[in-house]
Amino acid sequence: MKFGSSFLMQLPRPWNSESERKMLSNALEQAELVDRAGFDYVWSTEHHFLEEYSHSSTPELFLAACSQRTRNVRLGHGIVQTPPNVNHPARIAERIAALDLLSNGRCEFGTGSGATITELGGFNVAQPEKKAAQLEGFRVAVRMLVEDPFTGFDGKYVKVPPRNVVPKPLQKPHPPLWMACSRRESILDAARLGLGALTFSFVSPDEARQWVHDYYSTIENESIPLGYAVNPNFAVAAPFLCHPDETYLRKIADENYGFFLYALGHYSFFGEHRPGKTQIWNEYKTNPNGKAAAPESSAQTCVGTPDVLRRRLREFEDAGIDQVCSIGAVANIPHELYCSTIELFAKEILPEFKDRESANARRNSERRARISEKAMARKPKEASVEVDIAIPSAGHH
Repeated sequence: MKFGSSFLMQLPRPWNSESERKMLSNALEQAELVDRAGFDYVWSTEHHFLEEYSHSSTPELFLAACSQRTRNVRLGHGIVQTPPNVNHPARIAERIAALDLLSNGRCEFGTGSGATITELGGFNVAQPEKKAAQLEGFRVAVRMLVEDPFTGFDGKYVKVPPRNVVPKPLQKPHPPLWMACSRRESILDAARLGLGALTFSFVSPDEARQWVHDYYSTIENESIPLGYAVNPNFAVAAPFLCHPDETYLRKIADENYGFFLYALGHYSFFGEHRPGKTQIWNEYKTNPNGKAAAPESSAQTCVGTPDVLRRRLREFEDAGIDQVCSIGAVANIPHELYCSTIELFAKEILPEFKDRESANARRNSERRARISEKAMARKPKEASVEVDIAIPSAGHH
């Protein structure tokens, strides 16, 4: 099992002129530490207009900075919002390719749609059409990474004439592809498209076991790959903190992961947001029901002493999870606590997982190769399209 660190860039009010600079500076320090500690992935998501919940509107810039301050860790653009109203597929392909080149081939490319009226409405993406728009934009962006030149597309949500999109990525045919998932249905969608499943629901190992089984059964036997390579991979995100004093840790975890879920609920279910005015952290702290937002069961988290964390992670490993993405820097969790978590985890827990990962590497590689071969055999052969167009210059008549 591999390990990642997911950066959401939460920033509860009150803010001052230094708050966002400090948030990004801390995140870069954490990414460097994650790389040195031997983690496998850094993930950065994309959200817009979600005050306090996520100030991560330009993950491509954060990951580009990480590319110069890390050496080994994979850089997961998890996710890019691919509805064309949010990001034109040509701009997505250009940014993904540039990140792959800057990082010497360490980029991972995930797709998502955005989830809330606050977010989608800001780009005039209709909620009922967001998934269709997401997949159309994603398909076009992936084609642009591969085709030389891109042969054009005339769709419902985006129309693009033939052009050669440059630069091209270092990884061939393209970086590994993922999809953000929150339910069993979306996990199966990812499997049917030959994509890695990047799951953001806090699930117990028992729940994860069934999801993993369904995912791998579907990707091996039913998938018709969206891309030009298959990425059989199942990752789960989990609250992730480690400290010898469990009482101290539980107090911090309950308050801050409670806010994480409360703020998500504010934008997705029960809140009425007034841009620039609503005080989500203050509402959470003064709402008698706010603490009910905290994860109901410690079985859904990786929070505790080294012994507790080791047991929980072994359960995820036994369930067949390929990667656990730590969510350790949310709300007001101290920067120093997450840094000490990374260091303690790397010293006390990570080595044994690395050893088992190495011991199982050949078997896992053979399994992925078998799945990929079966899935790619189902991908329809594309007709060869010859593009030879002349685009007149502005001065040509």
